[in-house]
Amino acid sequence: MHELHPALQPHFETVLSRNPAESEFHQAVLEVLGSLGPVVDKHPELLDLAVIERLCEPERQLIFRVPWTDDQGRVHINRAFRVEFNSALGPYKGGLRFHPSVNLGIVKFLGFEQIFKNALTGLPIGGGKGGSDFDPKGRSDREVMAFCQSFMTELYRHIGEYTDVPAGDIGVGGREIGYLFGQYKRITNRYESGVLTGKGIGWGGSLVRTEATGYGTVFFLNEMLSAAGQSLSGRRVVVSGSGNVAIYAAQKAAALGAHVVACSDSGGYVVDEAGLDIELLKQIKDVERGRLTDYAARRPGAKHVAGGSVWDVPCEVALPCATQNELDGNHAQTLVANGVIAVAEGANMPSTPDAVRVFQENKVLFAPGKAANAGGVATSALEMQQNASRDRWTADYTEERLRQIMVNLHNRCASAADEYGTPGNYVAGANISSFLQVSEAVVALGVI
Repeated sequence: MHELHPALQPHFETVLSRNPAESEFHQAVLEVLGSLGPVVDKHPELLDLAVIERLCEPERQLIFRVPWTDDQGRVHINRAFRVEFNSALGPYKGGLRFHPSVNLGIVKFLGFEQIFKNALTGLPIGGGKGGSDFDPKGRSDREVMAFCQSFMTELYRHIGEYTDVPAGDIGVGGREIGYLFGQYKRITNRYESGVLTGKGIGWGGSLVRTEATGYGTVFFLNEMLSAAGQSLSGRRVVVSGSGNVAIYAAQKAAALGAHVVACSDSGGYVVDEAGLDIELLKQIKDVERGRLTDYAARRPGAKHVAGGSVWDVPCEVALPCATQNELDGNHAQTLVANGVIAVAEGANMPSTPDAVRVFQENKVLFAPGKAANAGGVATSALEMQQNASRDRWTADYTEERLRQIMVNLHNRCASAADEYGTPGNYVAGANISSFLQVSEAVVALGVI
């Protein structure tokens, strides 16, 4: 991380004072501002136009309660959020996260990241994020449905295909999107497919959407390695997490010739030296909603390690695909000592600032989440296109669109890094390229 440019320091201090106790949001803002020194030197007028202040203050922040009844008849009250951060480029676009850790600071960090990630795709979508501290784990389908219907009964009045288009995130998959969309349709009496993305294939969803974030991460990784004269083929890969992003990142990495040997969940990690059996992993995680201990029990030669860190497993390529700040400076030092050459973030901000510094100081190729995991939201935007035209594309066509978006996104980041004096620094390239695009739109639309 760079020291902040003196002209940017007051802006960061304002963010700290106006948003107390929101450490993840502070971290996300600092990460972007830390790259913008060369930009404000070249374009000082952006400071005079208060672009930084406008980008750091959400256009709208919604907080509401969600009452629901469990299978024993007990009433629960959860807290829910939707932060509509910036709509200069298009309707707010970003996922909903259902997890006990969700609070306003986390939603704001995710929404802030989403502004720049969405800009990088080159598609006309703004940035937003939402969610609740509800935990779907261990709940029956009826309980999840009851929560989703209550959640949407409040949220519906704030969203729409031209206003705000939520999608899934941690804890929100096809089941939850189905319940949410059904309630939106019932309340509004409109089959407005484009209001939510991540829908089922049979009712407005896009082929490849489930795979898109993981696939996109590996497409970006492949371009980054190629630009450095390297290849993914034959590389030993470790993935954190075992949700959609991790599973499909592992699948695409293996398809491109990598040897994926480990993944993790909240109970520990599994090492499979023969290479992860992706179909077994999907069966256990997607169908049975089981644990990695089940994988180890059913896969000869696989070893489960309770607790610990998956980053202790030696690898050449690391793909953090679980959650924010999961990979710290000590983990990064371990990865470097074990010979890692590239890290691509499939999750949102999974590497701490210390970890990013360690990777950059040791010349490890590093792809930040706002660039490397943009494939998910890019394919959400492709789903919106299909909904708007009442069309459905083939899987091959959609995947090729996704691959081309990620190639272009990589090239944008690399070019911006070169132009602003930090060649090979994808963090700076992603931040600068997206900031300039959003800033231009913010200024063009006037003081609103």
